[in-house]
Amino acid sequence: MTNRRADIARAWPGFSRAWRKMQVLLKWLLMLRRIQGTFPAECPMCGYTGLFLGTGDPLRYNAKCPACGSVERHRLFWLAQTRLTLFSASDKILHFAPEACASQLIRRSCHEYRSADLQDGHADVVLNIEGIALPDESVDVVIASHVLEHVDDKAALSEIWRILKDRGRLIVMIPIIEGWALTYENPLITSAKERTAHFGQCDHVRYYGREFRERVESAGFSLSEFDCEGGEVVKYALLRGEKVFICRKG
Repeated sequence: MTNRRADIARAWPGFSRAWRKMQVLLKWLLMLRRIQGTFPAECPMCGYTGLFLGTGDPLRYNAKCPACGSVERHRLFWLAQTRLTLFSASDKILHFAPEACASQLIRRSCHEYRSADLQDGHADVVLNIEGIALPDESVDVVIASHVLEHVDDKAALSEIWRILKDRGRLIVMIPIIEGWALTYENPLITSAKERTAHFGQCDHVRYYGREFRERVESAGFSLSEFDCEGGEVVKYALLRGEKVFICRKG
């Protein structure tokens, strides 16, 4: 404590406590400022430009568009659609476990769109991705963003292959650790606490490594990838290294 602060502390017995509280308050204010973001970004989905919000657990700074609610994976997906045309206006699309910001935009951009979830009231139809109650070769495009890490992915990929038309596409995003050669999974880990510790979320059953690509190809799909690098990551507030996997049948 400086001499000046020492003199104040002697004259004001409660000064030290008030000083500590002020320091804590300043730390919280700085944290809130970081949560809001410190550098303006652009949302390719709604056109908003400005500071983004923090979101997630653990917290990701500058991640959520305050206008449409998109987070990093939604914006990367839409950039892929804009540049590669993942789906066209004539396609029939089945979208598993969609979030509103992406669902609304895709619905307006295609001929026929159905969202799907395990629980009634969460989507247009109730479907289990491990056993999809739809006819063979009835869908042009399946979208599954951050879904396969929750389920039996071998069964899911087989079912998606079955319902896709020839030349149909599966658009996938997953949490993947590119530094790992193999996917990490353990069927003995079943509690929510253990799954959070091992797989990053209480309802995840694996963390994918690079061999995710082999899993997709072994199901019969050919595979290509889309990501953004360098300044575009900053421009659109994306996660560095995140990918969109485009899996084609036939």
